[in-house]
Amino acid sequence: MSNMHVQALHIHPVKSVAGTAPDEVAVEPWGLSGDRRWALIDPEGAVITQRRHPRLALAAARPAGGGRIAVTAPGMAELFVEVPEPGPLEPAVLFGKKVETVVAATTAADWFSAYLGESVRLVHMDDPAVRRPVDPDYALPGEMVSLADGYPLLITTLASLDALNSLIAQGDHPEEGPLPMNRFRPNVVVSGAEAWAEDGWLRIAIGDAVFRGVRECGRCVVTTTDQRTAERGKEPLKTLGRHRRIGRSLAFGRQLVPVRLGTVRVGDEVRVLA
Repeated sequence: MSNMHVQALHIHPVKSVAGTAPDEVAVEPWGLSGDRRWALIDPEGAVITQRRHPRLALAAARPAGGGRIAVTAPGMAELFVEVPEPGPLEPAVLFGKKVETVVAATTAADWFSAYLGESVRLVHMDDPAVRRPVDPDYALPGEMVSLADGYPLLITTLASLDALNSLIAQGDHPEEGPLPMNRFRPNVVVSGAEAWAEDGWLRIAIGDAVFRGVRECGRCVVTTTDQRTAERGKEPLKTLGRHRRIGRSLAFGRQLVPVRLGTVRVGDEVRVLA
């Protein structure tokens, strides 16, 4: 019997915006249901994230039934956004590659533009089954992903966060720790594992779903952004660079691709199959 269990689940309906923590969620081929199906783009079509606008951390989105979402942000009235009707496809540029999306209502563009102080539009991935394949260097044929950075799911462990926070406490910026898990924006958080054990997970089962462990998750400047204040610091990148450099990545967490669908729940047993 495994001692590992799901401690928390997270979905982020709008890329780089705060999300929700459901008790259970369906696993779809491209990720958890409702996760990162929406994103903001600038007039040139580039996807906007916390890398560019740390204040996105202070906005939040939640599912509101029927695929629509409700968004909130400081100083802004709550806005409900409907799934856009089928229409002309708009290319969104994510990490230099174009992804076809559908533009949401102008009320959403106005709302986010007012919040960020720059012209943006909200777009929706209408058909994730065909829109964006996983990086072919790591994917199997037919594997797809939503508007997440690169892979359908990200899994992290409490033990690895504790280990990282211990290293931060011994480093050059101990005043910045301990960091909460929301710095890393995972989908699945696991309790009961050994620190860094996820590095070796090639295949795991969670509830009735099974996942392929693809690779480590390389971290970026978003992890240095306090998700409560939008202020940036040095950690965890300084410590990850010193202690967790894997290839070209500053690694924390592991990327997953579903291989058997199902529903995952808080409290589910997590079993390593390979």
